[in-house]
Amino acid sequence: MDVDLDGYEPDSKERSMAMLAHLAGYAGLAFPFGSLLGPFLVYILKRDESAYIEDQAREALNFQLTIVLASIASVILMFVLVGFALIFVVGIWWLVGTAIGATKANAGEWYRYPATIRFVKG
Repeated sequence: MDVDLDGYEPDSKERSMAMLAHLAGYAGLAFPFGSLLGPFLVYILKRDESAYIEDQAREALNFQLTIVLASIASVILMFVLVGFALIFVVGIWWLVGTAIGATKANAGEWYRYPATIRFVKG
C-alpha cells in the first residue's frame, strides 16, 4: 500500500517522531530484541497522533521483523556455510537500511523499505 495523503506535509514534530521510529531499531545493539521493541513502542504509543508517524513506525517495525527473520535464516544456513556470508549481508542491510529510513522520514518522505515483508498492515 502506497500511502500519501494528497501532498500532506508532516510537521517537524511528526518527522522527528517518525525518524525516531526508524532509529529505535538500533536498540537491538543494546539488548536482545530491542530492534523490534523500539519501533513497536513508537508504533503503539504514537500511532494515534499522526497518520505519518503511524505509517513510518509500522514500516520500521516491518523492516525490523524482516531483518530478524533473515538473521534466523542466516544462522540456520551456517550449517551449510552459506549463512556466514548471508549474515554479513543482512547486517549491512540492517545498518544501512535503518539509517536510510530515518533520513527519509526526517525529510518527510513516506518511505518504503525495499524487500520488506509487510507483517503489520495499516
